[in-house]
Amino acid sequence: MQRRRFLEAGSAWLIGVPARTAGAGQAAGPLRATDDTAGGGKTLAKDRLAAWLEIGPDGRVTAYTGKVDLGTGVRTALAQMVAEELDLPIDRIEMVMGDTALTVDQGQTASSVSISSNRVLRQAAACARAALVEAAARQLELPPQALRVVDGVVMTADGTRRLSYGDLVRAQPLPAALLLDPAITLKPAAGYQVVGRPVARVDIPAKVFGRFTYMHDFSLPGMLHARVLRPPGMGATLRGIDASALSALPGFVQVVRKASFVAVVCRDEWSAVKAARALRLDWVQADTLPEQARLYAYWRQLPVAKTEPPVRWGDAIQALAGAARRLAATYDFGPHTHGSIGPACAVADVRDGRCTVWSASQATHSLQTELAAVTGLPRDRVRLIYLDGSGCYGRNGHEDCSADAALVSQLAGAPVRVQWMRADEHGWDPKSPPTLIDMEGGLDADGRAVAWRSEFFLAQSTGALSDFPLLAAVHGGQQRTGYLTGSIAKNAEVLYDFPNVLTRVHRVRDQAFRTSHLRSPGRMQNTFANEAFVDEMAAAAGEDPARWRRRYLSDPRAHHVLQDVMRLARWRERPSRAGRHARGSSARGRGIAQVRYENDRTYVAMVVDVEVMLRTGAVRVTDVWCSHDCGQVINPDGVRNQIEGGIVQTISRTLVEELQFDRGHVTSLDWASYPILRFSQVPRIHVSLVDRPDEPPWGAGEMAPTLVSACISNAIFDATGARLRSVPFLPAKVLQALGERGRVAAVRAS
Repeated sequence: MQRRRFLEAGSAWLIGVPARTAGAGQAAGPLRATDDTAGGGKTLAKDRLAAWLEIGPDGRVTAYTGKVDLGTGVRTALAQMVAEELDLPIDRIEMVMGDTALTVDQGQTASSVSISSNRVLRQAAACARAALVEAAARQLELPPQALRVVDGVVMTADGTRRLSYGDLVRAQPLPAALLLDPAITLKPAAGYQVVGRPVARVDIPAKVFGRFTYMHDFSLPGMLHARVLRPPGMGATLRGIDASALSALPGFVQVVRKASFVAVVCRDEWSAVKAARALRLDWVQADTLPEQARLYAYWRQLPVAKTEPPVRWGDAIQALAGAARRLAATYDFGPHTHGSIGPACAVADVRDGRCTVWSASQATHSLQTELAAVTGLPRDRVRLIYLDGSGCYGRNGHEDCSADAALVSQLAGAPVRVQWMRADEHGWDPKSPPTLIDMEGGLDADGRAVAWRSEFFLAQSTGALSDFPLLAAVHGGQQRTGYLTGSIAKNAEVLYDFPNVLTRVHRVRDQAFRTSHLRSPGRMQNTFANEAFVDEMAAAAGEDPARWRRRYLSDPRAHHVLQDVMRLARWRERPSRAGRHARGSSARGRGIAQVRYENDRTYVAMVVDVEVMLRTGAVRVTDVWCSHDCGQVINPDGVRNQIEGGIVQTISRTLVEELQFDRGHVTSLDWASYPILRFSQVPRIHVSLVDRPDEPPWGAGEMAPTLVSACISNAIFDATGARLRSVPFLPAKVLQALGERGRVAAVRAS
């Protein structure tokens, strides 16, 4: 029995319930968009209601958004918002996401703004409701204010006369030219029936019962299968091809090549795998990467392309010079791979001057521009249709795989499916850039902060989207030098009211790494350094790290989450134990940190408990407490899901994930050489949601992860007295830090 059929048959038996066909789901969205005529006549004018919302004669609603659901549950939350303003059950809402022919360009699905940037969907739903109520009022010959709406039915106060949305639309569809009113009054929080309540993810039933169409499941009639052969390094060039062994392989069709881009094309996937193994390529290699052991020496000596305007108040230099005690530390955060558990996949059909690509890209609209450059077609002849793939947490291999498929399809003259393999995903997805941060702080004789000075050495963001070095473009002979590493300067500015502060952010010009954003880009690295160094200053002052933080916080919402997490974790105020809690072969400690994400939205505070194995250097996170204030909460279950997932992933990045490379290429190409956190290592996670229904909704996907590394570092110090300032905290680094602490203690004792 096929796995999918087994799931369909077995899930109902195991769970004991039939599959639920929910609205807001997938079938009416991207799958419908595969019809070549689906985009015909659909307006994308942002000021038209029809760009965002359509109501069918059956009373069902289709909502359109340029954002996509990357497994975050945003499909459900957006449907809740639309259902709320329309007074309609959520199972009558269908979401179409990320189809460039059907949805407005709202930018990438990134930075946790899918909810906050889709206030427009609420406005569209409110406008549609108002228009339908007015239409009903005309038919019933009553004033609109005399009517109410219940579950998509407009009725009189006593309910005796009623018209459903379907009735109204069948009588007279909403005008195509109806304008969106951005000033329309939205429903007050006191009247919510759907928003703010836990709603089960609408995509889960189809996934459980094997009926969901993932990117990897999608196919086209006459589709061929391809494997792209990668060079031994980013700077290598192709000198020759020996395809003599391929002609005898069943299913083999052809080899396509453009400069150093080469792929085998076959009639089925397994034939493509075998053909890729049989093809012989002659490469001219080039060493373009630095020595891994000297990564941060390399990073520090890179030319500075730009220094951001400094953040300063007071005179930090003078205050440091006069401080009773000065502290200094350097923090670094290593590059990571995205670690998508499912390798990237894409299907493309490039024929007759048009390019259609089915992709799991989080940036379908911007990928239009990039694929136009790869194929040489006008942007308006390139269409991207989103289908769910493996989670990406930033720009991983989805965009590159999509470009692979587009170029292979163009060269082969047929629809083509490209499936990456594990070595492709680990070896060739763009990486998060290294980060290097120098910190200095000053205390007076009473342990009060008098100065804070920080210098950040961050990757430069250069070039337009069309300059991003997509693999198909670069290996295909195009000159591309842009890097899109995200707004990685955010959260460099310290959040505390220290009397004298100086922060400089230097953008270094790196040509070795092909980098992009990865969950909480820069915010995580910068907050790690800031919150770990705040802890160092509190320890030097001999104070409890939570109390010391509160002294310098003036923002009441920051105060609230800090107090809330202390309550949640039963925090007992005391100076850090600094290693006085070892028992036998292990030591336990706890760390605390807080942040306002990007210094302008979601507040988070966190406490982490760790156990450090003193003989091996292994670190285990046992418990995490998180207080989270993202303003209005649309779906509490969805927010918790994002908080917990982000925490688990960042524990993995902090404790076990290390990108390994030599001078030519990435060498950590599988789960053995690039491990991720195992189920047995997942801690207990306790979340407190601070819901503010009358405030704007902010994001939840990237916020909690910013604190994890700092909390773990602070907890390790609390347990052992050793400071971990270099992510990842691998056992060898922990043992080294423990040894250094022991030597320092011995010197002091003598």
